[in-house]
Amino acid sequence: MARIADLDSRTLEREIARRPIVVLPVGALEAHGPHLPLSADTIQAEMTAIEAAERWKALVAPPISYGCCTGARRFPGTVSVPMAELERTATTILSGLSQMGARRILVVSGHAERGHMAALREAGDAAQSERRGLSVAVLSDYDFVYELRGQEAPKDDGHAGLLETSRLLALAPALVGPERPVGHRRRSPFRVGPPTARQWAESVDGDTRGASAELGRRVQAHVHRRLDETVAELFGR
Repeated sequence: MARIADLDSRTLEREIARRPIVVLPVGALEAHGPHLPLSADTIQAEMTAIEAAERWKALVAPPISYGCCTGARRFPGTVSVPMAELERTATTILSGLSQMGARRILVVSGHAERGHMAALREAGDAAQSERRGLSVAVLSDYDFVYELRGQEAPKDDGHAGLLETSRLLALAPALVGPERPVGHRRRSPFRVGPPTARQWAESVDGDTRGASAELGRRVQAHVHRRLDETVAELFGR
């Protein structure tokens, strides 16, 4: 694995010709309760990308650290980028990576909000249409994390809940605070705009009291198994 940002221009030119995949992590600056850092999504995406890239001998691009966070935008610390702006930014970055010589790009987002993911998929489609020979795949690692709901966590576990708190305890324990909140979002999915304080008092969806680094390591191992399967299917071995 090599981080693109750490390479000089000529080294990158050589490396990108022989490494089959470039991974682009995408996160967000978003409230995750009183116990997790605002950068939780970026940390998870980037660390997962780096770990996976070691196995794949891939390159890792610098992360996009802002995302579309409409659900949590009323909480302090959240910066929500409009979908159109995120799409434009991601399209520009994907096209730039292709111009460097990348031919297979995997976008791994640590933030899974619907509009955010839609913007990234539109960006991937636009970049592919613009750059002949480019293949882009877009996923959220939470596509895989939430497969463990009903097994490692309650079925209603969600944002900054048991699984995410445990994952941060495994990946960045120094940044996890001592509180273990319990919270639930109570809001119709058909309403527009962010939840009110009554509908979602804190930016936590789940019971974090059982969180542990051991659980987080199991979650991360599952994510990597599923990533390997998915990349083999999408890009070949």
